[in-house]
Amino acid sequence: MVESTPSFARLVVALGKLPGIGQKTATRLAFFILRQSPAEAEALAGAIRELREKTRFCSRCFHLTETDPCPLCTDPARDDRQLCVVEQPQDLLAVERSRSFRGRYHVLQGALSPLDGIGPEQLRIKELLVRLQDHSVEEVVVATNFSVEGEATALYLARLLQPLGLRVTRLAHGIPLGSDLEYIDEATVNRAVEGRREIGA
Repeated sequence: MVESTPSFARLVVALGKLPGIGQKTATRLAFFILRQSPAEAEALAGAIRELREKTRFCSRCFHLTETDPCPLCTDPARDDRQLCVVEQPQDLLAVERSRSFRGRYHVLQGALSPLDGIGPEQLRIKELLVRLQDHSVEEVVVATNFSVEGEATALYLARLLQPLGLRVTRLAHGIPLGSDLEYIDEATVNRAVEGRREIGA
């Protein structure tokens, strides 16, 4: 059947490239899309197209946005004295869902991983240092993941930032080692933010 419908096969291949989607799930999704009305299928295609056309990274914090700077950077109700550093935009969303942090954010766009060729130059660390030059930030909350790469990034940032006279804290270890923030429930993230500690303490 697939050989006689190349468009179906192409969709299965495309869906199979999504994270966590194997060939069976990709095939089920392709059949689901095929059963949708033309309007629903077009809405899905339009949403993907619009995402690619309108979404970019904020030039200040490097979170996803359609306006630059993003709403988190321009919100006057947020505390300029605290800056939470995360690896990826999805980690920022996890902290936001916990409703435990009301400061600003900085997204590194990754974590240190020398084996994969990711050093400080590949991350948004230089931009972080530029943001700290106005001396409005008093505390940097390092919220990198509790993986080997995340821990290495946290230690690197602590050594880099502590000489600047900043309070550098790390989320508490209520989050299991090896976990990604985006998969942790809101209550656990909340406890981790509330129980953050100074790195090296």
